[in-house]
Amino acid sequence: MLEKLKYPIGQPAIPENISEKDIDNWIKIIEDFPSELEKLTSILTDKQLNTTYRENGWTIRQVIHHCADSHLNSYIRFKWTLTEDKPIIKAYFEERWAELFDSSTAPISLSIHFLKALHAKWVYLLKGLTNEDLNKIFIHPEGNKHVKLSENIGVYAWHCNHHFAHINNLIISKNWYIKNP
Repeated sequence: MLEKLKYPIGQPAIPENISEKDIDNWIKIIEDFPSELEKLTSILTDKQLNTTYRENGWTIRQVIHHCADSHLNSYIRFKWTLTEDKPIIKAYFEERWAELFDSSTAPISLSIHFLKALHAKWVYLLKGLTNEDLNKIFIHPEGNKHVKLSENIGVYAWHCNHHFAHINNLIISKNWYIKNP
């Protein structure tokens, strides 16, 4: 049960042979995520935003701010990879970032608006990548993992769907779609 709450859509499953259609589908997910997230969370109260999606998990508010932080880091990783030769990217302690004051208390509108602008710019970049660009690699310091940009597009499409599902599943389980008088 805990695994299903942690990974409501499962772990990322990136195919070995990534097609142009895969890339297009993933970019569309990234493109639509901010507006879909805004629609999903528009009815939520502060009390609901401060509800954790699972025991010992983050609140909805923290999840939304985490998406902004994580996606900004990913965008920068794309830029490094496109301008450097196999850069070793900077990892960060996402759980510590989620505990910071802004992630635990700031209005979600700050991150929603930020995600809209960031994703618009990111998607513009992604749509212009060549096959050569998509095959460029960055090195993640945790495990010295080599990651192709094409794979990372899939990982971040998954990341969008993953956190959307955390929030959506909580809303469904709490029956928050139904407005109480």
